[in-house]
Amino acid sequence: MSHGTIRIKLADVGLLLIRCMVGVVMAFHGSQKLFGVFGGHGINGMIGYLQSKNVPLPTVSAWAAALAEFAGGLVLIAGVGVRAVVPFTVFTMLVAAFMSHGGAFDSQKGGMEYPLTLAVVMLGILLTGPGALTARRLGKL
Repeated sequence: MSHGTIRIKLADVGLLLIRCMVGVVMAFHGSQKLFGVFGGHGINGMIGYLQSKNVPLPTVSAWAAALAEFAGGLVLIAGVGVRAVVPFTVFTMLVAAFMSHGGAFDSQKGGMEYPLTLAVVMLGILLTGPGALTARRLGKL
């Protein structure tokens, strides 16, 4: 890569597509929990849900999960700060998979396969890095 130009590789385009799609999904679900938009129940609904599951510190846990999803999604889209923020989002999805979604593959009953897939894809991005097509790198053009 030379100064002022980016040589685009198919792998970078692939990572951009994966980051953006997973990022949009995460930000969407996080906004449901934080702001009650898109049919979500907002932060108070999230707190109530966690209370019903006997999660310790339900208020702190609700805020942590909602912020991890929303901010994690935005970070994935931008591709900046992935290694700092996405571990929290991966953790949140693993907790969701095993606590909220029953820890079993059962798509008819809200099984764990969806949040587990999101966690594994984000872990893959964490390990590979975001690729060359990030907001920071594109902003330098």
